[in-house]
Amino acid sequence: MSGQAAPTVLAFDYGLKRIGVAVGNVLTATAEPLQVLRARQGEPEWAEIDRCIAAWHPGILVVGVPYNMDGTAGGLTERAKSFAAALGSRSGLAVEMVDERLSSREAEETLRQKRRDGSLARRVRREDIDMGAACVLLRQWLEGRPG
Repeated sequence: MSGQAAPTVLAFDYGLKRIGVAVGNVLTATAEPLQVLRARQGEPEWAEIDRCIAAWHPGILVVGVPYNMDGTAGGLTERAKSFAAALGSRSGLAVEMVDERLSSREAEETLRQKRRDGSLARRVRREDIDMGAACVLLRQWLEGRPG
């Protein structure tokens, strides 16, 4: 690919108990839910993250950073930024951060609509919302890219 980063992108919706992961492609500007990784009091299961990165060979990583509605830092803002920094250090990949305000709410509303229209046959789980939120923030990042 003559010096260009791989077109695959992994996005992470950081949480204290769960980290939603989505995979996307910069060429097709698509994103889809991938998996939920466990965290213990905010500390990720790094071996799981390492395996996920090794399996997908992304060119870049995206991490959602939560802010309050007024744009100020919230309780998880610094922890998400620390997660992003550690992710970059461990993987050796570029990490970009996205303001994830309302991503979980948007993901939940989308999933509940799918449940109502019958395209999702089971109840909406927290894990579904976490993966959906990672998709939302990945789409935001893809839409905001120049080019």
